[in-house]
Amino acid sequence: MRDQIVLHRAPWVLPVVQAPLANGAVAVRSGRIEAVGGFSELQGMYSDAAVVDYPDSVLIPALINAHTHLELSNLAHITATFRPESFTGWIENMLAERRRSGFSGESVLAAAAQALSSQQQDGVIAVGDISNTGLPRKLSAAFWGELLCFKEFYGLSAATVKGTLQALTREGDQLCTAHAPYSTHAEVLQALKQRSLRLGHVFPLHVAEPPSEAEMMNSGRGEIADFFHERGFWSDSFQPTGIDNTGSVQYLHQLGILDDRTLCVHCIHVSEKEFAILQTTGCSICLCPGSNRYLNVGKAPVVDFLRLGIHLALGTDSLSSNPVISLWREMFVLTEDHPGLAPADILRMATLGGSKALGLEHELGSLEKGKRAAMLAVVLCGGKNTVQDVMEELVSHANGRPPLKLIGGSGSCVTSREAN
Repeated sequence: MRDQIVLHRAPWVLPVVQAPLANGAVAVRSGRIEAVGGFSELQGMYSDAAVVDYPDSVLIPALINAHTHLELSNLAHITATFRPESFTGWIENMLAERRRSGFSGESVLAAAAQALSSQQQDGVIAVGDISNTGLPRKLSAAFWGELLCFKEFYGLSAATVKGTLQALTREGDQLCTAHAPYSTHAEVLQALKQRSLRLGHVFPLHVAEPPSEAEMMNSGRGEIADFFHERGFWSDSFQPTGIDNTGSVQYLHQLGILDDRTLCVHCIHVSEKEFAILQTTGCSICLCPGSNRYLNVGKAPVVDFLRLGIHLALGTDSLSSNPVISLWREMFVLTEDHPGLAPADILRMATLGGSKALGLEHELGSLEKGKRAAMLAVVLCGGKNTVQDVMEELVSHANGRPPLKLIGGSGSCVTSREAN
């Protein structure tokens, strides 16, 4: 006997992949979406279905946080007490605080667990986490969704290459990636990318975040290069490309790193030539506007990315560079930084854009037949009579999450849980 259909009904349903529905519903069986449509239509199709009503609410896909660093959650005090005068000044302070408090241990794990719990309460169903230690992997069992924990490698010196490649052979099928083009030797970048292709996972890395990154990639000079020189990290094996107006995007393209399984995180400082590279290679870009604001590294050219049809996701980055790690706040910051953005585009970044960026688009990110029934019922303020009103409210939560319920599939039944 097949499990019963449950109709989740609300005044508004935003599937993301089709037009918004007034008085809509989502039909769910055994944790999977059977159909999305008007409530009357679906009730006619499934006359024996149970009905769960969400008055004064909008149903949307659960959110996707495409980029964070959970293991840095114990460094939340940095954003409250430290105002960086430069990007490398923040790096230096963050590393000093990390050495002081420890890279692992119970306090680090507890802070990471609290941060992940907060993500769940926000309605996040999938997290792309970057880690040096692999510590957050211990938290996956307590999370209601997908925790993709990538182990991060770096090292610019040629002397580090052999050891890094040997270390990779001991990682089994663990997700691995590179930190950034300015901090990772070209040979290691290529080895990590080829490994990701063999294992079939996406390849996230930091790209074009501070202005000084392009200067280093082009000429071997600037703030980041000076930082490496002063600390003995600089490698004579690193040869700047010397191509006019180049930056990290063009450098990575020359190395064969960029394709539709690459996730470029930040992408703030991009040349005209690099826009075309991002478009033709099919990369996804993860925007982290809250972190960019705190670090004062600039604003990503979001309007240009949208115009070119580049896939955009949204991430929070870490508590060491963002006072609040909430996708609700990230959506609001985008509206402040780019007032002309359509709320529907912003919501897409936080849902379907994120699922594509993490390789989960066949399971999550939109409300459509066959996908996992991971949804949020977000309570609306009164007087929301048009879909534009609803969209604008969803991206207006400056202080974090609105009242909401998590709706997800578990075994043969559909469960709804208060997010508290």
